[in-house]
Amino acid sequence: MILLFSLCTFALNAQSKKQQELEARRQSILSEIRQINNLIASKKQEEKTIISTVEDLNYKVNVRKNLIKVTNDQANLLTREINTNQKQISTLRDQLKYLKEDYAAMVVKSYKSKSEQSRVMFLLSSENFKQAYKRLQYIRQYTDYQKEQGEEITRKTEQLQQLNTTLLQQKKDKDKLLEENRVAKQKLEDDVKEHEKLVASVRKNMTAYASQVKSKQQEADRIDREIEKLIREAIAASNKKAGKSETTSKGFALTPEARALEASFEANKGKLPWPVRTGVIKVRYGKQRSSIDNTIEINSSGIRIATDKNAKARAVFNGEVLAVQGTKTGNPWVLIQHGNYITVYKNLSKVYVVKGDKVTTNQDIGEVFTDQTTGESMLWFSVYRDSKFQDPSIWIVR
Repeated sequence: MILLFSLCTFALNAQSKKQQELEARRQSILSEIRQINNLIASKKQEEKTIISTVEDLNYKVNVRKNLIKVTNDQANLLTREINTNQKQISTLRDQLKYLKEDYAAMVVKSYKSKSEQSRVMFLLSSENFKQAYKRLQYIRQYTDYQKEQGEEITRKTEQLQQLNTTLLQQKKDKDKLLEENRVAKQKLEDDVKEHEKLVASVRKNMTAYASQVKSKQQEADRIDREIEKLIREAIAASNKKAGKSETTSKGFALTPEARALEASFEANKGKLPWPVRTGVIKVRYGKQRSSIDNTIEINSSGIRIATDKNAKARAVFNGEVLAVQGTKTGNPWVLIQHGNYITVYKNLSKVYVVKGDKVTTNQDIGEVFTDQTTGESMLWFSVYRDSKFQDPSIWIVR
């Protein structure tokens, strides 16, 4: 019984920790939904394009699906916790029954020999002093054991009551989760219907949309090539200045301070702050299919974060501004060096820093550009090292 109870307690503790992780994840998703709803609401005054609306709805649909999945996981875990609790309650009841029976037998036995005369006779009938001493010890031990049994029954009763209270709360939590999931599924159905309706209208002019996506992708690729070229030239210049070979060196010629900065940047992988104060990731890193037409492929060298109008872009870590660049047709971008790592902030309307500036974590470096047609403010954020872009989402805090 003790072994079974210990195993149940261990399993319950592990499940409770997992439950806390799932609840934190669920709250994070709910916060993400609130942010995208706020972003969509803030753009209602603008003359949004259908494509922008479809992309927003597609994002909401995916986030709601994730919410439903996490909530289902929580409900299933609660079911397992309830089952574990019920097993513990059953085990405790068996233990309590055994303790009460044992205690009742002791009380009866004690009652039959409770008189002081019986105890004295029990001692006086001893054959020698040693036996009398042992009998006295037995009387004391028996009295202590009775007391311990009474305390154990009280403790087990309180534990059983506490488990019953926990079980009732778990059942209420499960019912609440199931109701929230029902509401989430209804909202998901509404979003899917609206999404499908808009997608159908967009597909009537799919050629124009495909051309627009292709044009944007070409512009993004052109900017990425320009950034890569600029970084290569900066690496070559730093190695030339340090008297090293420009052709064999893949990274910058770093000072001890710069190497320490790079090590600190690496140590904070997954902990870096977001490059904007609020926002949601609308486009993730790498190759992916269009939310409107899955035959169209999008390749992103970083992540694209939808944020508030006039939002400030900020440095994710200490570093030095490597370059501030822009074109006649495109919005400016900022490159910040952290040893051999480069963070890239694209699609800005204003820039607050210049090349060579030392920046600190969370320092504002510019303002995110807001598209006057769609009302959308989108920061393009990338991380670069060793002649290639990396997935920024694994660097910033989840």
